[in-house]
Amino acid sequence: MSATLLLVTFLAPWLLLFVYSRWLRSTNRQRRSLALASLGLADNPTTRLVGFFHPYCNAGGGGERVLWTAIAALQRTETDVVSVVYSGDTDASKSEIIAKVKARFDITLDPSTLHFVFLDSRRMVEDSTWPRFTMLGQSLGSMYLAWEAMSKLIPDLYIDSMGYAFTFHVVSFLGRIPVGAYVHYPTISTDMLARVKSRKAWHTNTSAVSSSAALSKGKLSYYRIFMYHYARSLRMASFLMANSSWTKNHVDTILQYSDPLLEALHSLPPLLFWRPYNAGLTAAQIVYPPCDTREMAQFALEGRERIIMSVAQFRPEKDHAAQVQAFACLLKSHPEHVAAQNGAAGVKLVLLGGSRNKEDAARVDSLRQLAKELGIENHVQFIVNAPFPDMLRWLSRASIGMNTMVDEHFGINVVEYMAAGVIPVVHASGGPLQDIVVPFDGEPTGYHAQTPKSFAEALHAALTLSPADDLAMRRRARTWAVQRFSEEEFERGWQASGWRAWLFRDK
Repeated sequence: MSATLLLVTFLAPWLLLFVYSRWLRSTNRQRRSLALASLGLADNPTTRLVGFFHPYCNAGGGGERVLWTAIAALQRTETDVVSVVYSGDTDASKSEIIAKVKARFDITLDPSTLHFVFLDSRRMVEDSTWPRFTMLGQSLGSMYLAWEAMSKLIPDLYIDSMGYAFTFHVVSFLGRIPVGAYVHYPTISTDMLARVKSRKAWHTNTSAVSSSAALSKGKLSYYRIFMYHYARSLRMASFLMANSSWTKNHVDTILQYSDPLLEALHSLPPLLFWRPYNAGLTAAQIVYPPCDTREMAQFALEGRERIIMSVAQFRPEKDHAAQVQAFACLLKSHPEHVAAQNGAAGVKLVLLGGSRNKEDAARVDSLRQLAKELGIENHVQFIVNAPFPDMLRWLSRASIGMNTMVDEHFGINVVEYMAAGVIPVVHASGGPLQDIVVPFDGEPTGYHAQTPKSFAEALHAALTLSPADDLAMRRRARTWAVQRFSEEEFERGWQASGWRAWLFRDK
């Protein structure tokens, strides 16, 4: 094959993509006008569209609170800005989503400056679609989903609010617009590489892989390549917000990540032609998630029942099984908590959370079975997909809140525990360790643990505090949570992130 033919072979796909991207941008004016017309707005030169990529915007979790709080703040402060949400929730209408936001988060949205672009290919980012090489499959799927989004409407600024950094390539190439992100959790981290290298079993590193030297080496190579391209994706961002110190530290490390061997390979064709734009960003900015602590902060601190709460979606990383095991360990090592004391009922574990799909529902069933096998089913209660008012009622009654997720990126539920006057018992890692359950005025605001046994001992310590110490800890926890993790603090951090300068850079 001649050199000319080789060159044409390499360049032809890029030339076609370039022509397609020019055509897409040239026809976007009509799609933009139609979107604004559907809101009753004219396409004025001053009008700006901010796109939020959030395929699961109707899920009702902590990430969705961030999304809707940001949009509500935008609607209050930027009259010429229309928020565009790229959603895969095709089973819900705009009015239904807005109503759920109000019911779940008590956030009021103005429909006149909120436009939804519904995406039909959300299955491309679901883990069930990619039973093998899930991380890679979901990232490639997100790029396809981003193409669908841009083919329907290109905004003036793109913000990924769910963790799909690989979409930056598609959006930057097709839209030629600045991109940014609110990072809840890095897709891959140096910790994940270290666990595979040390052959430690984990929910992201099965025992079948960790027990095999060959499979571990293969997975380490896979992770190494993925990390290299994930770092290149993040470096395309004009601004990055991180939800905690833990997340920021990992994102900053990833932004500085280099791999000389892979860099050398990418200096050769055909990889040479794929050199993503580097915005020069070297660090993320911490913007703690908004926590609506106003109503919770009104709950009485005294008269709490002997209830241990867990508020979290039934996702695998939340490790609800560890909570059930810790509770069983508590009842076994301290049987006095089983029976009623001083007129109060025995200790109860209440697992309250959202179930998104059949996989989550299956996890709930397996947790029920685990509780039965451990002989504690009569002391454990499951509450699935409860409305927000029900969650508030439980938090107003509970004494303790438990979170067992390892490397929880932030932990909005932990802040909610503290604001509600519930003593937190959390895993000694991530945001709960570094940012949330920290000393206030030199005194503790909760407990940290790592194993079911240490969780059981922490639960016992919290349950047996003297009335004076119990009340003092609840009061410290509430004061810290309310003043540090409010919606007002979030909005100040969001405004300081630099997104506005990129949106209005040509004005």
